[in-house]
Amino acid sequence: MMPSQGPRRRQDLAGLPEREGSLLASFATDAGRDPRRVLSPVAIVWPCPLTVDAYVAAGREVEFPRLDCPSCARRMGLWSGYWRYIRAAGRCRKMFVPRERCGCCRVSHALLPAFVLAWRLDTAETVGAVIAEVAGGRCGARPAAERAGVPHTTARGWLRRFQPRAAETGVAFAALAVELGGEAIRPAAGAGGFALAAIDSAFGAACALPGWLGLGLWRFASAVSGGRLIAANTISPFLVVGKRRFMPPVPSAPP
Repeated sequence: MMPSQGPRRRQDLAGLPEREGSLLASFATDAGRDPRRVLSPVAIVWPCPLTVDAYVAAGREVEFPRLDCPSCARRMGLWSGYWRYIRAAGRCRKMFVPRERCGCCRVSHALLPAFVLAWRLDTAETVGAVIAEVAGGRCGARPAAERAGVPHTTARGWLRRFQPRAAETGVAFAALAVELGGEAIRPAAGAGGFALAAIDSAFGAACALPGWLGLGLWRFASAVSGGRLIAANTISPFLVVGKRRFMPPVPSAPP
């Protein structure tokens, strides 16, 4: 039985039953216990190239990667899955989310496609489009929400999550861009503009690596951040490309 998550605020939770987060969480161990045990199951976001329609249509037959356990590196096996909702182009549909389980650690992990953000009903592309328009200074939340086909209160909630951590997000993605061979960027006048420029720079650098170009900007941001780009307790991005793992440093706030 999964541990209770406690009361949740009324936001687009999309019926997710498991704790979802960055891949970093799946490496954390409890100091007083068996080091092979992770703290709790988490979701792993994989760079899915399928359209939402194609993924939904595949149902349980959707093809997904078979991964090694992020804790002990042993190959995991299929462990059923669950259904959740996703909203794209104004339509809500059910999609299947597979789980894989490590027989050694006895922990299962949900495999979320990159068009999903943790605890959000709308796709990463929809959320990203609203953030880009408002944080980029092109319009306010209400017209951006109308163009995206979502309630303005929903769009406002996304922006309230993104804006307070925009500077931290910008630093993390800017560091990631440099690590991937891109150019260093200077902070823009506004934190939101800096974050957008840094995400774009990191994606541009990642496009030199196999498979990332076709993913798109906001699926890339979702995959890198473990689906937590606008989560309540986000951490710095954690990139997994093959067997190479990198978490860019995020400076702590000044005292």
